[in-house]
Amino acid sequence: MRAFVAIFPPPELRAAVTETFETVQCFNYKVRWVRPENIHLTLKFLGNIQEETLGNLWIALEETCARHEPFDISLARPEAFPSAQRARILWAGIDEGSDQLRALAADLESALIPLGFEREKRAFTPHLTLGRVRSRLTNINDLPSAIIGDLRFRVRHIELTESTLSLEGVTYRTILAFALKERG
Repeated sequence: MRAFVAIFPPPELRAAVTETFETVQCFNYKVRWVRPENIHLTLKFLGNIQEETLGNLWIALEETCARHEPFDISLARPEAFPSAQRARILWAGIDEGSDQLRALAADLESALIPLGFEREKRAFTPHLTLGRVRSRLTNINDLPSAIIGDLRFRVRHIELTESTLSLEGVTYRTILAFALKERG
């Protein structure tokens, strides 16, 4: 099974992000937008995992979440990979909550190394992928500034997610959610 660990925003936030896509489509940009149900923030890509590793993986995820409290995140203005001048992938960064996301991702990374998962070579950049540019848009500064408004949500859990590729595209299925630890 091909899997990753992610945070999925609530449906109302995903709907709000999707509504902003319509604004951009009015400007004739050729972008293949991420389907609303697939909008997520990846904490750790795991790759293909074997069922026999699930038990230890669940324990590691549960223990990691017990060390972190729920927190709020807000979306930042759109960015692009590989660069703003050669936009191919559009994404929204994180303003508020980026430090907590980095700490959670780093803790998760350390917890999974003993289970045989390799340390990520690239620095963690918390973001939501919005779409893939097909043509016309070459500089992200060409985008209307209203693509992302003041969108925020509370992170209460992370999800171990299965990714399945098909002719219709990718689909995600939550295997199990792990709650962050409420203090109080």
